[in-house]
Amino acid sequence: MTIIDARTPADRTSKHLSVTQHPTRTARTRHYVMCTPSHFAVEYAINPWMDPTIPVDSVRATQQWDVLRRAYLSLGHRVDVIAPVPGQPDMVFAANGGITVGGRSYGAKFRHPQREAEAQAFTDFLRAEGHDVVEPVHVNEGEGDFLALSTMILAGTGFRTSIEAHVEAAEALDRPVVSLRLVDPRFYHLDTALAVLDDGGGDAPADIAYYPGAFSPHSRRTLRDLFPDAVQVSEMDALVLGLNAVSDGLNIVLPAAAIELAETLKARGYVPVPVELGELLKSGGSVKCCTMELHA
Repeated sequence: MTIIDARTPADRTSKHLSVTQHPTRTARTRHYVMCTPSHFAVEYAINPWMDPTIPVDSVRATQQWDVLRRAYLSLGHRVDVIAPVPGQPDMVFAANGGITVGGRSYGAKFRHPQREAEAQAFTDFLRAEGHDVVEPVHVNEGEGDFLALSTMILAGTGFRTSIEAHVEAAEALDRPVVSLRLVDPRFYHLDTALAVLDDGGGDAPADIAYYPGAFSPHSRRTLRDLFPDAVQVSEMDALVLGLNAVSDGLNIVLPAAAIELAETLKARGYVPVPVELGELLKSGGSVKCCTMELHA
């Protein structure tokens, strides 16, 4: 089922909510899936970032992608690489291919026909890896709009993923889902407007960062209620997709241009790991977009 928050203020004392004093941060080994940008290009415009008249340096895009992959490996994480499908220039954004939690996977069903073929490729890959994949009835774009915490999933709607998919995902993954409405087309996926800094699966409470201007007033209230100590990011850092970041609970890989956010994260005990993905940004994606996580 889809929830907002059923707890009273007195109940909100568990480790899965933010606290005033920042705890010791601890990294946990993660399992990521990426897709090489062999066919990456900006051939159409399905978000405000995309302009087919601006050239893309495919060699540089591949080099930047590989720096990201190597960053994960240097941090001790596992990275599996899925082969790209010809004719699918956006398949490098592996996060959109589904969401996997505890061995259960909920597949993608893309909003735009240009990306339809990606869904089956990611479903086939996940099944080959032994995951039980529920194929969706409703439109959703995977971890672009579903961000997993240890006890819940934050889910975006408004541009790509339907609200009906939130209910479907809750059933498929057996996790409560908190629905959040996006209202600024520049932040068309939840992972462009909100980052999970700590999923709450270790000793520290769940922690997030978000750009308030991307959300409806009701969703902003929901986020303040659930995460009163969350990082609220400036428009400047949001516009370099600074929130399109990946965290292991200690190390946070994020776009190099998000300088203010990096300093804020340091003050909270995290270790920023900046990477440059300027070529991929031309298609409206960055670190998290390139990274599907198979959550334990």
